[in-house]
Amino acid sequence: MSTNREELNPVENPLEPDPLAKVDARLPAPPGLKKADDPEIQFRLAALVKETSGLSPESLEGRLIRDLLSASLKLSPDGRTTGELKLITATVKELRYAYRVFAQYAEPHKVTIFGSARTKPEHPDYAAARDFGALMAKSGWMVITGAGDGIMKAGHEGPGRQASFGVAIRLPFETSANTIIAGDDKLINFRYFFTRKLMFLSQAEAVVCFPGGFGTLDEAFEALTLIQTGKASMVPIVLCEGAGGDYWTRFMDFVREPLLSRGLISPEDLNLLHVAATPEAARDHVVRFYRNYHSSRYVKDDLVIRMKHRISEADLAAINEEFKGLLKRGTIVQCGPYEIEGEHLELPRLAFTHTKYHQGLIRALIDRINECEPA
Repeated sequence: MSTNREELNPVENPLEPDPLAKVDARLPAPPGLKKADDPEIQFRLAALVKETSGLSPESLEGRLIRDLLSASLKLSPDGRTTGELKLITATVKELRYAYRVFAQYAEPHKVTIFGSARTKPEHPDYAAARDFGALMAKSGWMVITGAGDGIMKAGHEGPGRQASFGVAIRLPFETSANTIIAGDDKLINFRYFFTRKLMFLSQAEAVVCFPGGFGTLDEAFEALTLIQTGKASMVPIVLCEGAGGDYWTRFMDFVREPLLSRGLISPEDLNLLHVAATPEAARDHVVRFYRNYHSSRYVKDDLVIRMKHRISEADLAAINEEFKGLLKRGTIVQCGPYEIEGEHLELPRLAFTHTKYHQGLIRALIDRINECEPA
């Protein structure tokens, strides 16, 4: 099972500090009421957690749920409006439902396909998206699209309903999902774009973009931004289109000229993108990303890269020389799991203290790891 959906920067105490904690402590409780942080209220919340989930209130999961309940109780004293309360409530409900659906299919790798809803079935881009989806299904992957027509429908048509997820958005001019995914249990309807985007990226081990308009470019740039800034797990981002097209060629001209030439991005950021000439090439690039690389996470300042097999000492020495620019101190070492880790303990690791910069070089490091034969 893939672990790219893990939190990127877990630490020993993963509860996020409440930025309003000091303010809350200074404010008195409203007359006749108690504050959510009152010891008696916290005791009752802990009891509710245990009664409804069976979790220990002091376990990590129990503390997280209690923290969520506490934050909810503080919304009304904060003076939140009805509209704001509706947004927060709907967001939590949407995320809970979406995570529940995806959790039923946790094992297979998943690829998100972005592209225009306006692409016609006779267009070469449609054929390319359909063929790519079929190729990924044959490789054991499932496909996630926005559930609309055009490229989204093509992305479902290739793998078929059984291997497809639909992550739809409610829009005034798009009232139904495409005919392939409509009515399926794996079709999820979202009210908000930001919750939908979260599912697109958090549940996928690869992103493949086909030509599209504002929405497609927004999704592509958001994926790039999150990975470039280290806020999302590293996954391959592939640009693909139908035979004879020049959409991505012109797009890369824009990336290199106004962006790279003016220093608005770094040269290594180009490693985060790959232009594939054919659906087969796109499939091969995605699958190769997981040839040896498995997943990664941070333990404080250390980046821990899980691999499917150990690499030779000669390859390790070469990697240390090639990627020393990533090191804050020390060297890249081959090791077992860190004590804090609880998953995939059988897998070997590469670990080093990372500068937290140059995510494009991390992408190149993963490619280098995938070149290494088993030791």
